[in-house]
Amino acid sequence: MSELLAWLKSFIPAPILAARREKAIACLGACVGIGFAEWFSRITFGEANPWFIAPIGASAVLLFAVPASPLAQPWSIIGGNVISALIGVTCAKWIPDPAVAAAVAGAMAIAAMFSLRCLHPPGGAVALTAVLGGPAVTTLGYGFVIFPVAINSGFLLLMALVFNNLLRRRYPHQPHQGNRHGTSDPPPVERLGFTRADLDAAIKEYDELLDVNEDDLQEIFLQAELRAFSRRSGDIRCADIMSRDIVFARPDMTVAQAWAVLSQHDLSSLPVVNSTKRLIGIVTLRDLVAAADGGPPRLRNAVCMRDIMTTKVQVAHATQTIMELVPLFSDRGFHHLPVVDESRSIVGIITQSDLVAALYRRGLEASRVPVMQAVGN
Repeated sequence: MSELLAWLKSFIPAPILAARREKAIACLGACVGIGFAEWFSRITFGEANPWFIAPIGASAVLLFAVPASPLAQPWSIIGGNVISALIGVTCAKWIPDPAVAAAVAGAMAIAAMFSLRCLHPPGGAVALTAVLGGPAVTTLGYGFVIFPVAINSGFLLLMALVFNNLLRRRYPHQPHQGNRHGTSDPPPVERLGFTRADLDAAIKEYDELLDVNEDDLQEIFLQAELRAFSRRSGDIRCADIMSRDIVFARPDMTVAQAWAVLSQHDLSSLPVVNSTKRLIGIVTLRDLVAAADGGPPRLRNAVCMRDIMTTKVQVAHATQTIMELVPLFSDRGFHHLPVVDESRSIVGIITQSDLVAALYRRGLEASRVPVMQAVGN
């Protein structure tokens, strides 16, 4: 009985972890995309054709609701729908029995999408539409592949590109780029714990298709590891380790003055602040070297910090845990992070040395606990 109850509980859907903004974007994008598909279908067939609108609606769900899915990527929608339409039309022409033609078209479409790496579930519906869509579809023949399948799929893709990127959702979903130096070594945070080879082996043993990109899966696992480590080792926050006596620059400080300050304090960067100590930029040793050598056009005539500072500054906050900074230092290559308050006024700075020292100290403290327990016993 307990096994039956457990089996029945498996039918309960898991919660969909999407913010309200994401849900609203998905609905708006699908509304515009499907609306155009209906209009274009009416022009093509002379009337609304539900057999055709259905697979385009399914494509819209993927492109606008789950754009990170491997099934929603550009080649998936274009390749999946077009190839499935081609197979469906061919089966309709060569197999007299519509029922048999539909079954064969669906199976062959799935096989082709697997082989060509463009698996797109609505493609199966497109293949059936080519067989069972009625006289309007039959009359088009292979023209159905281009007009309207490829055209409507292309428009949906264009809408997805515009919507998702305007609203700062990554689309197409780019794979993890690996080592930022362009070498074969994995990023630092991936050199301990599980490796990509471990992940690939586990997925192979799982022996089922996962609707998630392997690079995304790896990133999720790494973030989970960092959070678990943070929970086990205690929360060291930026406020605990940051330097508070900050050497900074003003926008009108000259390049020569900045060189002198960096040399005097043995620093590699200078936060640039305004009169209220609000962070407005940062200048690094590399920027100064580039300015001295002529460098890019914007640096050739540089006179002061305002001319060469980077204004889009990655910052940290005093309440953040140091484990949240590990990917920034290791994967993205930062050497220093200004710490700011709610008004973006600078309150401290954290360097790679600060982070390494904090992790080393935490490791020593963690190793002392078993020894002290053993002595106490």
